[in-house]
Amino acid sequence: MDNPKAPIDTLAVAAYRLPTDRPEADGTYRWDSTTLVVVHAAAAGQVGLGYTYAGRAVAEIVRDHLAGAVIGRDALLVGACWEAMAWAVRNQGRPGQCAMAIAAVDVALWDLKARLLGLPLARLLGSIRDGVPVYGSGGFTSYSLAQLQEQLAGWVKAGIGRVKMKVGSQPELDPERVSAAAEAIGPEAELFVDANGAYARKQALAMAELFADAGVSWFEEPVSSDDLEGLRLLRDRSPAGMDIAAGEYGYDAFYFRRLLEAGAVDVLQADASRCGGITGFLRAADLAWAHHLPLSSHTAPALHLHVACAAPRLRHCEYFHDHARIEERLFDGVVKPVRGILRPDWSRPGMGLELKRKEAERFAL
Repeated sequence: MDNPKAPIDTLAVAAYRLPTDRPEADGTYRWDSTTLVVVHAAAAGQVGLGYTYAGRAVAEIVRDHLAGAVIGRDALLVGACWEAMAWAVRNQGRPGQCAMAIAAVDVALWDLKARLLGLPLARLLGSIRDGVPVYGSGGFTSYSLAQLQEQLAGWVKAGIGRVKMKVGSQPELDPERVSAAAEAIGPEAELFVDANGAYARKQALAMAELFADAGVSWFEEPVSSDDLEGLRLLRDRSPAGMDIAAGEYGYDAFYFRRLLEAGAVDVLQADASRCGGITGFLRAADLAWAHHLPLSSHTAPALHLHVACAAPRLRHCEYFHDHARIEERLFDGVVKPVRGILRPDWSRPGMGLELKRKEAERFAL
């Protein structure tokens, strides 16, 4: 650790809150704005960018606890920086907001390292593929049937052959909404549903049967992601051809290990903006690989693109409406899916993203 080759000079953080384009809701929550915490890490004349979708309290954690842990360290030694941050929040409680703060800094440091080496981040991480399949995600329970059908059918028309909708806030309406969605996308596209843990166990089992009749092939968080026995029950008893998925609220490798050892999912989800950044996402990917299960990234498509290219057994990335809209608005260098595939811009170092500072300032907290 002596005489670092590229000592980290500064670590800057800011929070931005953007309104949604229309009210959004899922099975357990409603919102009309989304907050983004952005980190910039500088070393040797280069600046790396990272971010997470979290409240502005996360920005305070970065300022008060993480900046001092990484400034002066070698930007090329991201693993050492991650360990230093983990120790720095020991008494604050690492899961939850601290994990998300670490995530934003870790992503910025990986982006910085790739820029220092003049490489796209995917190449630095050892890319396995040159692009990742995506699924369109939105279909909020706050949408009318017409809005639901329009959004999902629009993704299919654009070449995205998998789409996901929210269920659970009004269970009595869910069979009709799912049938309407299936009708709108046609028989060639795949339909996913996400209950965000809104159902009870037997209620979820009954819904799984109804959803299977509409061709649903993915049931995400049918019960709470903390209910590992309930997820295992759904996995064992759901109709053939329907995958049970969970993991978006995993903040560390220990949670992912418990989820996998419980046999609770057919597909593991991980969110780099929550589980400790690129470093944490790769740990989740290795656990999925060791359990012979596929991995899917959760939300934040621009953040996940490069690490998803390097993750073994990756099935797809979530192209989440709210985040895709925000990333395109606030960052230069964001790419769009072509025929359902998201590909990095291999001509740009790091993640290839730059904050549109003038635009972002309109939403600064």
